[in-house]
This record gives sequence, structure tokens and C-alpha cells, in this order.
Amino acid sequence: MGLLDRWSKKKDQEKLKDLDKKSNTKVTKTAVVKDEKKSEVAGAPVKPTAGKLGGISYRVLVKPLITEKAAVAESNNKYSFVVSRFATKDQIKQAVFEAYGVEPKVVNVANINGRRVRFGRHFGRRGDYRKAIITLPKGQTISIHEGV
Repeated sequence: MGLLDRWSKKKDQEKLKDLDKKSNTKVTKTAVVKDEKKSEVAGAPVKPTAGKLGGISYRVLVKPLITEKAAVAESNNKYSFVVSRFATKDQIKQAVFEAYGVEPKVVNVANINGRRVRFGRHFGRRGDYRKAIITLPKGQTISIHEGV
């Protein structure tokens, strides 16, 4: 099982690198501002596909992390996501921009180990995951709780 895990992890890393290389070729100098107007940003390359799922965003962002602690942190413009284990901070920043159309200010990442759980008399373990905490600039928000 160890060899298969190494092989699959290596494949996932190669896919993310390939996607990152492909996505870096399509760069323009326009950004979407909150009131849906496009403005020039001097020297900051930004992706043109803001607000649409595509590119690497659907592979990097697994799901939003909805907990009490995350809900309290949203008041400080900090949003939590479960992300791919091999995603870098730059890829996460790019994926948030593609999915929500907002350029994150800071991305913090933590690897979370799965907890031991018990199913009757059998013991098991929850899966490990990677958590990203994204800080947005003042005045910008993401609507994560739609339809919940």
C-alpha cells in the first residue's frame, strides 16, 4: 500500500504543477473590483476568469470549512477552506480568485491529522486534510453560506 500511496501522491503533484504552468500563461492586467467594474492594476498580473469555476479552482478548493470557529473568524474577513493536500499558497490564492472573484490578502495553511474514532467495538481513523485560512482585504466578502 505504501508504494501505491507514493505513486498516487506523485501523480497528484505532477497534475497540480502542470495545471499551474498552464494557468500562468493566460495572464492579463485587469482585475474585478467589488462593484463589477474592471480597473488597471499596475504590475500585478491577475487572471481574467474571476468568478467562474474553471482552471485549477475546482481541484484545489475541496470545500468551505463550516464550523463555529470559522463562522466567528468570518467577521474578521477570514474564511476557511479544506484544500488539496499538495496545493501551495499561490495556487490557493489563484483558486479563490477564480472561484469567487476576490484577490486574497494573506493565505495561511495548516495540515490537520485525522482523529481516532470508534465504530462500535472497531476503531478507525478519520482522514488527514489540509486547511487554508484566507484573509480578504477590508470591504470584500465571500458568500459561503448560500443554500445552507
